[in-house]
Amino acid sequence: MLKKLFPYMGGYKRLALITPLLMILEVACELALPRFMANIVDVGIVQGDLNYILKMGGIMLVLALCSMTCGMLGAKFAAIVGQGFGANLRRGIYNKVQDFSFADIDRFSSASLITRITNDVNAIQMMVTMALRMLVRAPVMLVAALAVAISINAELAVVMLVTIPLLVIAIGVLMSMCNRLFQVLQKRIDALNGTIQENLVAIRVVKAFVREGYEKTKFKHSNDELTRATINVDMRVIAMIPIMMMAMNGATAAVLYLGGGQVIGGEMLIGDLSSFITYIFQILMSVMMLGMSFLQLSRSIACARRINEVLETEPSIEDGPLTPAELPEAKGRVEFQNVDFKYDAGGTGENVLSGIDLAIQPGEFIAVVGGTGTGKSSLVNLIPRFYDVSGGAVLLDGVDVRDYPLEELRKRIGMVLQNNVLFTGTIRENLLWGRADATEEEMIQAAKNAQAYDFVMAFPDGFDTQMAQGGTNVSGGQKQRLCIARAMLRHPAVLILDDSTSAVDTATDAKIRQSFKENLAGTTVIIIAQRISSVMSADRILVLDDGKITDMGTHDELMARCGIYQEIYQSQQEGVQE
Repeated sequence: MLKKLFPYMGGYKRLALITPLLMILEVACELALPRFMANIVDVGIVQGDLNYILKMGGIMLVLALCSMTCGMLGAKFAAIVGQGFGANLRRGIYNKVQDFSFADIDRFSSASLITRITNDVNAIQMMVTMALRMLVRAPVMLVAALAVAISINAELAVVMLVTIPLLVIAIGVLMSMCNRLFQVLQKRIDALNGTIQENLVAIRVVKAFVREGYEKTKFKHSNDELTRATINVDMRVIAMIPIMMMAMNGATAAVLYLGGGQVIGGEMLIGDLSSFITYIFQILMSVMMLGMSFLQLSRSIACARRINEVLETEPSIEDGPLTPAELPEAKGRVEFQNVDFKYDAGGTGENVLSGIDLAIQPGEFIAVVGGTGTGKSSLVNLIPRFYDVSGGAVLLDGVDVRDYPLEELRKRIGMVLQNNVLFTGTIRENLLWGRADATEEEMIQAAKNAQAYDFVMAFPDGFDTQMAQGGTNVSGGQKQRLCIARAMLRHPAVLILDDSTSAVDTATDAKIRQSFKENLAGTTVIIIAQRISSVMSADRILVLDDGKITDMGTHDELMARCGIYQEIYQSQQEGVQE
């Protein structure tokens, strides 16, 4: 899993190679120190040679400074590499998500994607930083210290050859137990993030229905699940510490007992025993560091698996084979040819749309009406390929939309979605999302056409007014008009409005529709609306029911023959009269 992420090391590969070399130098300096101390004890002190003691002490000081310098530089470089790798990986995942279709995002869920970009990447980033230091330092220290210990006294080194395999077995058992638990832990983080995200997005609904208590209970459940999962992991990690300490203390006691007997018997010098014990500590500490690193590695593998799921996912909607030069002129002719659609493309669920045949001419004003859940939004979402058809074909200017490059296709279409979204920034910046190279005059005209200019200029800062996240500092109707202005600024061949004037009054709605005729004369306009007054002037009105077009015609024609349309009209007229 981790190997697949190596390309994201990017421009930090040189530092990633230098850091292990610094760790090896640090280990070499640390390994030399006990031998010089042994010489001071066995030679300098025994012979009372002060010059020899100062000489050895000076060498030890130089080695200690060298070790400290290598350690500090290694830590610095490892941190730089880890942070850089994390930044590259986050960017890679984010860029991948930008290529996802709506269906791909639905598959993962936005909360899970956020967890993977943040929490999962952080875990792997920590692992990279640790690996460059501990996973180099610990094995080198373990092997080198064991070799030196054997060279000092092979008989005493047998203690380590017994202790180390026991520790390795214990670490292996703990890793196998923790691997599954780490996967569960990341899923619990997903669930908690999902609960928080849903609550914050819908906070106004929560307060309107006085459901704070329910939401607190739901959060408590997700939070408790995460707490239990974390404790399950921590308990097993904590179990490693007493195992390590028992092994360390047992090995030290055995060495002191056996080595002490050899010193008393004159078979071993006291300085050698002292340095041997130091090497024993270095060996066991290396095993402990390896154990902790492998546990972190276990979690990182679980996170890497989740990240690779995203990175290896091929977007379900990709660019078509045609180049911009091969495409016809943008006129705005839209055709549906026997279109079927269901959200579960490979599943056995029922179609949301069935047998849709429709031809919309350039510059035509088409309205779509129908009850809730009849497939109105699904119908228009197929034109810019937010989803792909399950059967049949959607054509724009005579070319199947699946043959268009996505960027070129969506440049020809202006879309005002059912959920009006404004971004943090100024009104100007939000409008220029429609067309970044638009002039000031074009932006002002688009705002006027969408009936947004007056309220924008009523703000002290006008078009430089800052929008709060999600546009919460403007009303629903103002937000809708800004979104319409943003789409109109694009001068698209096809303009789609998905119930995007529901929050404005009927007079403003009429002015906006009039501006379409006057300022977007050559643009094909497709509008989904709940109010009959918003669609009465349309060239044709489509009536959808149960995913099928049940009738089509002008307002007068439908009033004369379409029962569904008559019911919608009558219900609204009764509401007005009341």
